[in-house]
Amino acid sequence: MIRPVNPYPVGLDLEGRRVVVIGGGSVAQRRVPVLLEAGAVVHLISPEVTPTLQGLIDTGRVWWEPREYRTGDLEGAWYAVAATRNSLVNARVAAEAEQHRTFCVRADAVTSGTAVTPAVVRRGQMLVSVLTGDRDRTAEARDIVARALDEAGAEAPEVDDSLRGTVALVGGGPGADDLMTVRGRRLLARADVVVADRLAPQRPLAELRPDVEIVDAAKIPYGRSMAQEAINEVLVDRAQGGKFVVRLKGGDPFLYGRGFEEAQACAEAGIPCTVVPGVSSALAVPALAGIPVTNRGMTHELTVVSGHLPPGHPGSLIDWEALARMRGTLVVLMGVKNSPAIAESLMAGGRSPDTPAAVVVDGSLEGQSTYRCTLGTMAGTLDEHEVRPPAIVVIGDVAGLPQVLAAD
Repeated sequence: MIRPVNPYPVGLDLEGRRVVVIGGGSVAQRRVPVLLEAGAVVHLISPEVTPTLQGLIDTGRVWWEPREYRTGDLEGAWYAVAATRNSLVNARVAAEAEQHRTFCVRADAVTSGTAVTPAVVRRGQMLVSVLTGDRDRTAEARDIVARALDEAGAEAPEVDDSLRGTVALVGGGPGADDLMTVRGRRLLARADVVVADRLAPQRPLAELRPDVEIVDAAKIPYGRSMAQEAINEVLVDRAQGGKFVVRLKGGDPFLYGRGFEEAQACAEAGIPCTVVPGVSSALAVPALAGIPVTNRGMTHELTVVSGHLPPGHPGSLIDWEALARMRGTLVVLMGVKNSPAIAESLMAGGRSPDTPAAVVVDGSLEGQSTYRCTLGTMAGTLDEHEVRPPAIVVIGDVAGLPQVLAAD
């Protein structure tokens, strides 16, 4: 039955209820995870399924019958999705659903089902559904709604009561605000107090509520810093005062971020603490510069090291001689000042002076720059370009691969 769509908007409670999906292709792949998130008991009927759906089946999250649809498959279903590539099969599914008074979505003919899947906008616990009767117009309307919610600060509601008196260690990623995780942005928007590092994304801080306390915990290389003990005290003190505290860091909290020290301080004080992993600059920054830290047939190992102490320093925990004997990729964080000494140590340990290297400055930010060199020319390259932190050094054959990314 083809008719104009004039749907009645309603939210379905599918928790624990049988939902039947006919078809195992790309449409089903998009719909099934959302149904699972809603708590539905998903029964999938299709001779074949995508690898992603197979993964859900293998873990027991989806019940699968590997066969064609047949009449009777919708018995006991609360909701049905007809998502095969065969319009005649989809029509049969819709007809059976009509007989069972089961609402059904037809992926191939929106107006021929008894339900319509809306485009949605999620903002924390808020879910906005958009329907227009036309797929393209619906997607366009959804984007307009999303922008309006962003401009209205819809991602910054009052702090949830469940978060009060807790701390979240949030990884902000390599620097660009749009490389921060969705979960990190949501928690940041709910913060009463933000303890932020210098390398953490800065723009999201400007979008916070006016009453949010922002504590500058910047650790400026080779300059003044806020002692770690003082940071721990701020986290514990504000949380004990009933505030929701976000510790915003650059990169990932547990990769040279002292995240465990802060989590331990919270645990000792009886403060609940959660961790939101971040996109690590050790992987992201080389990728943004067009350098894969691994490459098939070229490297089977990746080592990430801190360069804040030079080789030979009594406090260093790195076996530089062992690293010199390795053939894979070496990524050095916090090592701009000591990179010449690191290069000398690696060459003394057997690495060729011609080993490709690259220095990526201000990774992910507007002024990102990449300087290609070798171990033998690294010191001169750093001097020539007056490289200053933040910068990441990549050493290994991958640094010599041709540039394949389009220039900005």
